Amino acid sequence: MRYAYALTAALLLGGTAIAVTSNQPLGAQTAQNEGLQAAAPQGAPASLADMVEKLQPAVVNISTRQRVQVQNPLANTPFGDLFGAPNGGRPQTRQAQSLGSGFIISSDGYIVTNNHVVSAGAQGATVDSITVTMTNGDEFPAKLVGADPASDLAVLKVEASKPLPFVKFGDSARARVGDWVVAIGNPFALSGTVTAGIISAVHRATGLGAGDRFIQTDASINQGNSGGPMFDMNGNVIGINSQILSPSGGNVGIGFAIPAEQAIPVIETLRKGQSVKRGYLGVQISPLSEDIADSLGLAKNRGEFVQGVEPAQGAEKAGIKAGDVIVKVNNREVTPDESLSFIVAGLPIGGKVPIELIRGGKRMTVNATVGERPAEDKLASFNQSSGDDFSDQDQPSSDTASKDPLGMAVLSLTPNIARQIGVPAETRGVVISAVDPSTDAAEKGLKRGYVILTANNHPVLNSSELSAAVQEAKRLGREAVLLQILVQGFPPRFIPVRINK
Repeated sequence: MRYAYALTAALLLGGTAIAVTSNQPLGAQTAQNEGLQAAAPQGAPASLADMVEKLQPAVVNISTRQRVQVQNPLANTPFGDLFGAPNGGRPQTRQAQSLGSGFIISSDGYIVTNNHVVSAGAQGATVDSITVTMTNGDEFPAKLVGADPASDLAVLKVEASKPLPFVKFGDSARARVGDWVVAIGNPFALSGTVTAGIISAVHRATGLGAGDRFIQTDASINQGNSGGPMFDMNGNVIGINSQILSPSGGNVGIGFAIPAEQAIPVIETLRKGQSVKRGYLGVQISPLSEDIADSLGLAKNRGEFVQGVEPAQGAEKAGIKAGDVIVKVNNREVTPDESLSFIVAGLPIGGKVPIELIRGGKRMTVNATVGERPAEDKLASFNQSSGDDFSDQDQPSSDTASKDPLGMAVLSLTPNIARQIGVPAETRGVVISAVDPSTDAAEKGLKRGYVILTANNHPVLNSSELSAAVQEAKRLGREAVLLQILVQGFPPRFIPVRINK
């Protein structure tokens, strides 16, 4: 450190000496930043100011006033009488407010935003009013024309005495990773905030439903940006900022926008006062992960795995079964970018489509009639929560599990055990009696009391048949076994379990 300080001092003194002894006047020196102008990145303007100045008037702040029923914590307790709980301890009504962004799409006052910006934010809450505030401070009461929770889109309408500034949609299908984009919105109620960045990914799936295909960006998006527009460098709206991925709740450079190509048909339907309808097959699916692909001897990320089939829906009527792998729908390949739900959602309801699938290693094609996708709350009931274990794990079972290739000990399922674990008495399979906590089976969440119905699509009625399925998988060079698991209160589900080496 002493050496470093001495060297710095010498440099400073040397610089002073040069300045003093120089024949050039002090005033003739040039500042480092004088006349400097950074070159614009290729494809981006030197400044966004002119574009933003034209776009900002069409971006609005959206706020709602809500009434929320709050349960009195002293209600139905002895303390309610002791302290004289207000209103007799009955639920009380409190005021709440939400803030977000939106943008005007027509001069007569139609506005696009996210559904979650204008919907009730809590159970039991109701929205009393929606207010739209322009960048110049003008405020308008807004009417909700229509909302679609599945796509998280909503359309509002305001009445103004003169035509309003508006913006047009662009072609999001032409958006490429690396393109520059601009977001305008009201993060943390800071109206008219502009951020810029690039497109980080397209067709990004986040696991949120049928329309799960977003534009990802590193442009700063925070709470309050929801419903605001994402512009390309021509000033066209190519996305609607919808959500962020963040461990802290603030921007970390991973934001998601609904692509214009998906939003436009929904918005036009809502403007007409109609509800949005989507195609539906009635299958419970999961991605063809590496483990599932290994257990079936298939390539990963090509197709989706059928975990369950809903009764009386198009898939069941077409003969699709749990354990099938759907690889094509209507001649479109099923991939992470083109998910089964995404493809089917856009198909005409009532139409018949060919579905190519793999069953037992063989390809086949069936024809299914597309139904109408039910409401999201009804869909949730198809995937219920699991039950509890049936008893404590004993030491002998634990010892057996530690030596098993799958890390599990199993017992033949008897009517008595079936009654204890809450599955139908006619269920056929083996019940897990112990799981080695250091194995893939434990990591996948398998527990004592879970029932194994099949292994690699073959029924198993005892431990010998399960062992035979494992040996067969090893012979075929596979690193995992696909187990069909049944738990109380939950539909059968396929889980790939890696074989211990």
